[in-house]
Amino acid sequence: MEFDLAQTDALLTTTRAVRKRLDFDRPVPREIITRCIEIAVQAPTASNSQLWRWMIVDDPAKRAQIAEIYRATMADRQKVTEPWDSLGRTAQTDRVHDSAGYLRANLERVPVLVIPCVEGRPAPDAAPASLSATYGSIFPAVWSFQLALRSRGLGSVFTSVLGFREREVAELLGIPDYVLQVAMIPVAYTLGTDFKPAERPPVSEIMHWNEW
Repeated sequence: MEFDLAQTDALLTTTRAVRKRLDFDRPVPREIITRCIEIAVQAPTASNSQLWRWMIVDDPAKRAQIAEIYRATMADRQKVTEPWDSLGRTAQTDRVHDSAGYLRANLERVPVLVIPCVEGRPAPDAAPASLSATYGSIFPAVWSFQLALRSRGLGSVFTSVLGFREREVAELLGIPDYVLQVAMIPVAYTLGTDFKPAERPPVSEIMHWNEW
């Protein structure tokens, strides 16, 4: 099988965290979400466990409740992180902060919220290898899901802040205790598709061959 490398590389390098350019007014068909998850679950899992689970929220009332939990959690976290916000600031990080605030204010307007989960929870004293197996069994599928969305003209952003109030979200949506929520991904069509690669340091500065 031969891939169009230019198209593949463009998909991989321009699938951005989309917040301000999410189209709140265009509905997202359920069949699109279903197809993207069908693609996502082709990703590998630890020991072929296939323990990923997907909670999709398109009900407006529940989206609004999740948005309130999200805003409250963001407010709590801001009190913790505020003293560090001025460190290492760049124009790019300022744009990220600004767009995060925009999403926070408008989250309930996003047509679909997707919460990827995994059955089973790591023990509090779990070894790094155990944590790698747990998260490594869901994160590849999450990224595949986001790539599949992007290839269909939709945008998304990986958010983790609801993990601080996971219990509240679980009670709202009826998620069992043994299921671990790993993210919340807002999904919508994008306003335009002209996304570009982000600024990143040269890989020569972050690669180590054979020894550190």
